[in-house]
Amino acid sequence: CVAVLGDLGRSPRMQYHALSLARHGRGVSLLGYLQTRPHGDVLRSEKIRLVPVADLRGLRVGPKLFQYFVKVIVQAVQLLYTLLKIDQPSYILLQNPPGLPGIAVAWVVCLFWRSKLIIDWHNYGYTIMSLTHGKNHPLVQITKWYEKLFGRLSDFNLCVTNAMKEDLWVNCNIKAVTLYDKPASYFKETPLELQHQLYMKLAKDYEPFKPQHVAEPVSWDGERSAFTERDGKNGHVIKSPGRPALLISSTSWTEDEDFSVLLKALEDYEHWINEGAKLPSVVCVITGKGPLKDYYNGLINKLHFKHIQICTPWLEAEDYPLLLGSADLGVCLHKSSSGLDLPMKVVDMFGCCLPVCAIYFECLHELVRHNENGLIFRDSTELAEQLKMLFMGFPTLEGKLQSFRKNLRASQQLHWDESWDQTVLPLLGQNE
Repeated sequence: CVAVLGDLGRSPRMQYHALSLARHGRGVSLLGYLQTRPHGDVLRSEKIRLVPVADLRGLRVGPKLFQYFVKVIVQAVQLLYTLLKIDQPSYILLQNPPGLPGIAVAWVVCLFWRSKLIIDWHNYGYTIMSLTHGKNHPLVQITKWYEKLFGRLSDFNLCVTNAMKEDLWVNCNIKAVTLYDKPASYFKETPLELQHQLYMKLAKDYEPFKPQHVAEPVSWDGERSAFTERDGKNGHVIKSPGRPALLISSTSWTEDEDFSVLLKALEDYEHWINEGAKLPSVVCVITGKGPLKDYYNGLINKLHFKHIQICTPWLEAEDYPLLLGSADLGVCLHKSSSGLDLPMKVVDMFGCCLPVCAIYFECLHELVRHNENGLIFRDSTELAEQLKMLFMGFPTLEGKLQSFRKNLRASQQLHWDESWDQTVLPLLGQNE
């Protein structure tokens, strides 16, 4: 059983676990909220059975602390019932966070089924809570105590960085194995033909993908997007000579990502163009869903750019890798609440050989190597300077961007399947 008390469609790592287990002939119950459609490979797999859990919105009466505890109790009963209803699992692989009440419930169920419990530590729940409530809030302290206590009851532990592996051992006496996030095999550079098809599809709904108004020759019968054009006679696709740069960022629109940093950098960039700098127009695509999306859309609507267009679509699971593989530069604003996890969006971007500008935090160097596969910045001013440097003379000159892309191609990093086989498969006992 692969379980997450979250939206399965937005839990790629847990979907990858399920696919890897299925690839080795194991039947998998994939348990979680079905708010967003999981990837097509998960839906098509005969070995994976989706087990939906209802997303509880909680009470609306009484003090907030009381509301939270009631929600946790109801979730615990709901999860216990669901886990006891599935076929007996040999292992329960649980994502943390969220671990309250999941870890305790999964441990009880493992006692009942005589199964083994594996926790996949993506971060700490209490550090995420502290972003909203502060470090000393009773709820944060209870969650911290809970994670340390019940985390020790697992049979095996996975984590996402060596920094987290060390922290789990030193502070929680939990022995873990590092399984770095790796891109799935479908994260790769997108061929030009597929790029054009994607742009034409997105142009139906999003203005920035539509071509700029140009006077067409009378005899021309092709089709254009903002970035590509297809010749109607021979069907060949080329990149438009004066195309804008395509900048992409993805987010869950939560407190650990401050998108005002990117918006301020784009204001500086626009100012430089207005002053005569030879910089291209930019289409900035920010994908994802989350609680702060409306807030940031409000800020975006107040900006009046001439040379920059911003759109915030929600992409189908199959279109997201295609867009990453078509972009010119990625931006990551993820700041780890614990300083111990790495942004999966950068992993996916690197799988598509897409250079990245990422905001600094303590263990980021385990993924982004400054001036080798991308750049690290600390504030909006530094990001703006990096955008200016990378896009100067675009698209004819792609100096740093091209060298970063070459380094990413040459790195030949492991994809998820190979990494999982080396790290997780030995834990499960290959000959069971």
